[in-house]
Amino acid sequence: MKSTKTLPIPYILKQLPNATALVDNHADLIDASDSWYALFDIDRNEPLNLITFLKDHKDIDKDALQEILSTNANATLTHSTMVDARSNWFESTFTPWFDEQENAIGTIIQTKNITDSVENTVELDRIKTLLKAQSEVAKVGCWEYDLGTEELNWCEVTKNIHQVAPDYVPNVNDAIAFYKQGYSRNRISMLFHKTLEKGAPFHEKLTIITQQGEERWVAAAGKAIRKQGEIVKIFGTFQDIHEQVMTDKKIRESEQLLTTLIDNLPINVFVKDKDSRKILVNKAECDYLETTPDALLGKTDFDLYDKEVAQISRDEDLEVMRSNKSMIGKETINVKRDGKTTNFLTSKIPLLDLNGKAYGLIGMSMDITNMKQKEDQLRNLINVTAIQNKKLINFAHIVSHNLRSHTANFSMLLDFLIRETEEKEKKRIMKMLFHASDNLLDTLENLNEVVDISTNVNLDKKSLNLSENITRMQQNLSAFLEENQVEFENFVPDDLTVLSVPAYLESILLNLVTNAVKYQHPDRTPIIQLRAIKQDSNVLFSVTDNGLGVDLERYGKKIFGMYKTFHNNKDARGLGLYIIKNQIEAMDGNITVSSEVDKGSTFNVCFNEEIE
Repeated sequence: MKSTKTLPIPYILKQLPNATALVDNHADLIDASDSWYALFDIDRNEPLNLITFLKDHKDIDKDALQEILSTNANATLTHSTMVDARSNWFESTFTPWFDEQENAIGTIIQTKNITDSVENTVELDRIKTLLKAQSEVAKVGCWEYDLGTEELNWCEVTKNIHQVAPDYVPNVNDAIAFYKQGYSRNRISMLFHKTLEKGAPFHEKLTIITQQGEERWVAAAGKAIRKQGEIVKIFGTFQDIHEQVMTDKKIRESEQLLTTLIDNLPINVFVKDKDSRKILVNKAECDYLETTPDALLGKTDFDLYDKEVAQISRDEDLEVMRSNKSMIGKETINVKRDGKTTNFLTSKIPLLDLNGKAYGLIGMSMDITNMKQKEDQLRNLINVTAIQNKKLINFAHIVSHNLRSHTANFSMLLDFLIRETEEKEKKRIMKMLFHASDNLLDTLENLNEVVDISTNVNLDKKSLNLSENITRMQQNLSAFLEENQVEFENFVPDDLTVLSVPAYLESILLNLVTNAVKYQHPDRTPIIQLRAIKQDSNVLFSVTDNGLGVDLERYGKKIFGMYKTFHNNKDARGLGLYIIKNQIEAMDGNITVSSEVDKGSTFNVCFNEEIE
């Protein structure tokens, strides 16, 4: 039989894998394993007292250590020290050391480094604290259901959301009963059982009634936990989202209110980004552009309007965003791609971010096309009224002057007749009274003719062949024209028509032609040229003669005046041009004259061809 040699205890202690040390009753180190010296980085040959060595370690009570070593008591101590700027944690176990007579002669100390374990525990505690804080701040709780024990566990936050006591113990039926009766309760029941049976996860926004009777919105979520393919637990989260839902609801209500308000405004409203792309439009803007909001969003004015108009709008946008100053009530003109023109009263307001920098603008446009048309009509009416008023004043002066002259003449003749005694002289005065009476009748007829033109508002304009009416005029004046040897040069197209009151056209032709003959040059045969041309919505008709002409610098403003004559013609009454000017203007036309003394005159008549 092979014998074994007994190794000495110090040799065995030296090789122990666990850090082990032997101290006597005075706490002086007797010996230790290499691993113990390495653990504390101590020189083996250096004498050491354990109490002195451990006194600087944290969590070591010197008196308690002294008591353990002096009484050879069993104990476990946790202590730490700094090594290379890092806390190293140790766990030391103290066990009595006995001699062969079982007398306590010291203490056996086994030490292990528990730094990683302590740090992991600290980190785990930190994470738990952080998660708890996050859960409380976010109002997100958790719950767990064990299928084996049928136990339901709620965390503290989940209990707070349900407003139950901290020691409340829930069960599945009670938990479901917290949900508001109707949709929420039916929905959570279906989702929970679907997760139990098929493991389907869920996340739903539902309503609960807390234990204190408050109705609150929550986000309930659940997920199955499997073990070897079998569902063993359901883990879930439970979040209080009541304020968020209420805020979202108020935002939606505000958005709906704003949308309803904007869509029902009788003006075009739009919002543009910094590149002038539309990011919001109201119903009026869509109706004006005859399209839908989706078709307008992202579009610029260059996509919708005439290029020149779009550039003006873009320049306005840039100025508003650059200056941060609003453009209020500016009259603008929009020309759509189909050529339709609209007048707007436009305001543009910069859209500012929190730093006061413009990132777009809000625009509002009111269609004032009808208003502008009414304004133009009113302006025209005012102008017409002013002209008519001027005519009325002029007419009143003429009536006053002429009738006063006739009245004075009658008064004087009657006075002469009363005082006269001779029959022959009386007959002469009576003859003068008859002439005065005839002159008064002529004056009244002339004034009545002017009144008739000025007051005739219901003019019956017809399409009349101009050439045919010229021929008729020549026939009516045949003897007069032949007597004066008038030569006509008629360049009027045979098919040209004008819109005119028949009697007015006849009067215009007669007056212009007879005037050309009356004021013929004594040294020339009268030549009258007639021309007419169609221009847009007008017909331009001209009568040119080679007569005496008129000094327009001297008489230009009076040539169409009533009772204005400029030559010593015994047949001139100064009424013809006045009458035809009124007739032409009554038909929304106009008449002008160009003339040179001793060379002749040209009268240009513009017939308005627009059908009212």
